[in-house]
Amino acid sequence: MPYNTVNYVEDEGIALITLNRPEAMNTLNNEMLDELESLLKRIEENDKLKVVIITGQEKCFCAGADVREVRKCTTLLEVHYFASKVQRVINFLEILPKPVIAALSGVVLGGGFEISLASDIRIAADNAIFGLPEINIGIIPGAGGTQRLPRIIGLTKAKELLFTGGIIKADEALRIGLLNKVVPLKDLLNEAKNMALMIAEKPPVAVKMAKMCLINGLQMNLSQALNYELRCVEFLFSTEDQKEGMNAFIEKRKPQFKGR
Repeated sequence: MPYNTVNYVEDEGIALITLNRPEAMNTLNNEMLDELESLLKRIEENDKLKVVIITGQEKCFCAGADVREVRKCTTLLEVHYFASKVQRVINFLEILPKPVIAALSGVVLGGGFEISLASDIRIAADNAIFGLPEINIGIIPGAGGTQRLPRIIGLTKAKELLFTGGIIKADEALRIGLLNKVVPLKDLLNEAKNMALMIAEKPPVAVKMAKMCLINGLQMNLSQALNYELRCVEFLFSTEDQKEGMNAFIEKRKPQFKGR
C-alpha cells in the first residue's frame, strides 16, 4: 500500500517508518495521522515484525502539529476531533505490542516530541533539539506531553519545559534521562537498527509481556502491579519459547525462538 506522508520498509523483522513531509518539517496533518494509524495496525497484525523504528530526516524528525491545519479548527468540536486523533495515534504507538525505537535528529518539537515520549527507546543524533513550545501560542500539549514527560524525567524539570516552552539540546536531554543514548548523526540509523536487531532476537511473547508490564503496571499501585507481573510470568511458562530458552541455556547453544 502506497503512503503519501510516510515511507515504510520491512527488513529482518524490523518495521522502519520514516515521516516524510520535509517541506512542512514533518508536521502532523490529518493525512499523516490517518496513514500512521493505518500503518501501525498493519504492523500490529504482522507476526513477522518484531520491532519498530520511527524516524524522520536529518534536519527534522517532526516539528509538531501542522499549525495551518489546526487554525482551521474554529469550533470546540473541531478542536476535539483533531486533538483526539493526534492523541489516539500516539497512544496506539505506546501500547503497540512491539517495542518502538525513536531515532531522532534535528527538530523534535511539540507533537514530534510527544511521539518520542510514547516510544519505548529514544536514540538521538547530536544535532537533535527537544521542546514543547505550545505555551508560546496560547495552548498546551494535548497528546501526552503533560503526562508522559514528568513520568520520564520527573515533575520539576517537566514543569520548567512546559511552562517556559524552552528548547534543550541532545546532551541535556541525555543528562536528564529523556534519552537512552546520543550518537553522531551519521551513526543514528545504524545505532537504532543494531538495537532493533538485538531485541528482534529475543522471544517475542516475553518482549510483549515485558512491555505490557511496564506500561500497565505504572497505572496500578505497587501491590496490583506485582500481582500483574506474577500472572505474566506464569503465562510465559506455558510458552514453547520459555522451554526452548531454558533448554538452550542448559545445552549451551543459541535458542531458536518461534514466538509461541
